[in-house]
Amino acid sequence: MTGRVLHVRSIWNGAISFGLVSIPIKLVNATESHSISFRQIHTEDGGRIRYRKFCELEDREVTQGEIGKGYEDADGTIIPITEDDLSSLPIPTAKTIEIVAFVPADRIDPLQMDAAYYLQASGAPAAKPYTLLREALKRSNKVAIAKFALRGRERLGMLRVVGDAIAMHGLLWPDEVRAPEGLAPDTDVTVRDKELDLADALMDTLGEVDLEDLHDEYREAVEEVIAAKAAGEAPPQAPAPATGGKVLDLMAALENSVRAARESRGEEAGEHAEVKSLPQRKTARAAPKQTGGKKSTSTAKKTPAKKTAAAKKSTAKSGQGAKKTASKSTTAKSTAKSTAKKTTAKKSASSRKHSA
Repeated sequence: MTGRVLHVRSIWNGAISFGLVSIPIKLVNATESHSISFRQIHTEDGGRIRYRKFCELEDREVTQGEIGKGYEDADGTIIPITEDDLSSLPIPTAKTIEIVAFVPADRIDPLQMDAAYYLQASGAPAAKPYTLLREALKRSNKVAIAKFALRGRERLGMLRVVGDAIAMHGLLWPDEVRAPEGLAPDTDVTVRDKELDLADALMDTLGEVDLEDLHDEYREAVEEVIAAKAAGEAPPQAPAPATGGKVLDLMAALENSVRAARESRGEEAGEHAEVKSLPQRKTARAAPKQTGGKKSTSTAKKTPAKKTAAAKKSTAKSGQGAKKTASKSTTAKSTAKSTAKKTTAKKSASSRKHSA
């Protein structure tokens, strides 16, 4: 991680103000986007669509070097603002990340999280104070709250340790986070204990996941489409969505979800999802009645008995059939012998008459 960061271009140079300690640092992006970007084209001939920048007073195209910043006043007047004006702002955070407090990490609302950066020690003089701040954050199990100025405005940040480096998360100001009022259901809904138990069972069955195993399937699908069209082939088609009726029974939906989750993990799913109340919950919940318990056992006991009786009857019948077959065979043999004797007697009598 650290090796990769060293080759990333810094986007801001300054220092961390830690009381009277100053730590020279470079600010680099901690994240990168892998999303696929598209160009705008003319659909009729595929030509690129480009935007040109014109000065409305001179009615001519201008270069990037001729473009600056300006603030539009209420009466429409444009007040030019230069980079020098912004770099010499009379605030301590213009070139300094000023730490103002240390708080437990759970004090930070995730809704406030914004862009993430790495703070890289700038030069040999920064090594000792940088390491001191990193180890102090580790031992305190806290994060540092800081103020800094970036891209034309003052921002709030949170410093924490990531590996052997210090990372900073940009934070939204508290008044930039909207309250979730009016978003929850406005009707009274009663959730039964059995439904909560099934939801717990589903959560346990789904289990945890290694975030390293997750990937952007949408980007991969777009790449396949691009590769197919570049090769002159038809792009892959999306599978037809499963058609199903509206689920009205929440309990059935939860049971089916638990069963499907177990099957996807290679576990054998019984006829009904087994639900047990979790012991760690403080409120006692009655587990749903198990279906197919003792009855299945008694059925299992009766089945071998029936099979044994049927086997005995089958054996008896086969024995009787064998006896009948044997007696028929004996009778046939005796009849054949008798017939043979009579035939021999007739032949001997006939031969005697011819000789006389």
